[in-house]
Amino acid sequence: MDNAIPELAIPELDNISRQLMSLEKPQKPKMLVVDDEPDNLDLLYRTFRRDFQVLRAESGVMALDVLATEGEVAVIISDQRMPEMKGTEFLSKTVPQFPNTMRIILTGFTDVEDLVEAINSGQVYKYITKPWDPNELKAVVQRAAETYELLKQRTEELRRAQAQTNLLSAIVHVAQSSSSLEDCLEPIAIAFGRNFLAYGCILQLVEGNALVAGQGTYSTADGLENWLDQDPLAKAAIANQQMQVAVNIPTDDALASVGHYQTSGVQAHLIVPITYRGEVLAVLSLQWKKPCKLREDELTLIHLSAQQVALALTCTRYYRPVV
Repeated sequence: MDNAIPELAIPELDNISRQLMSLEKPQKPKMLVVDDEPDNLDLLYRTFRRDFQVLRAESGVMALDVLATEGEVAVIISDQRMPEMKGTEFLSKTVPQFPNTMRIILTGFTDVEDLVEAINSGQVYKYITKPWDPNELKAVVQRAAETYELLKQRTEELRRAQAQTNLLSAIVHVAQSSSSLEDCLEPIAIAFGRNFLAYGCILQLVEGNALVAGQGTYSTADGLENWLDQDPLAKAAIANQQMQVAVNIPTDDALASVGHYQTSGVQAHLIVPITYRGEVLAVLSLQWKKPCKLREDELTLIHLSAQQVALALTCTRYYRPVV
């Protein structure tokens, strides 16, 4: 089944996409090299520093500390024979947390049993014998990095597909089961916040182009302050009935000096008007404490989901289930 969101020609999404693209800066993939011989570490660093952000560690224990600090890397190259911990043992410890990482073993010995077991269990992508041929190693690492990117992309696609299904299911369930407009707010806000990994999500009803205070609001984050009535993006979304976004507030001269952005720590803000037949029913606020990295298909999903939310709110307003 194709889970792709259909392409829509929506001018406001095109404008937002261009803002998001301006934030995208190509970064070198990360690589971790592990060897108890400093000369080998230096050689590996010099070999790959142009194409990778190379991290170094002199033992498996140190390498685990590096990963705990730096997070996932695309490729790990590890020596097999090291004090305290063999390379295969170290690599096996990285599998549960970083399943997509490609692992390469360097060995100058005939550790056949260890290597066969590691390769068969999926812990090692390839082994290279010492002394290695630089061109061969580069070719292997390049293929490993490409494989990592494919695995990472597929994992992210599966995550998004599941999240999209959960989001749309939550909206449909709300439309069928809620007895009041206020009952709609919590499940919808939670579903949006989870799907888009937001720090906080606020769903607030609108009447007469004015935000409804009190019961007409639901926030997902504990202690999340609601300052939408003072927010220029919220006001613009209601007035223009178009999605508003600030992808990197600290660099936005028009917003960086606004008081609530300074005090809240919010660095990216997306405001979505929930409209039905020209009337704004509510606004959805998604907030992140880091610059926004939404994809174009995610923006399209937000737009489509907002239309579904509008239908859910309309159904709930004019139809009350019989108790």
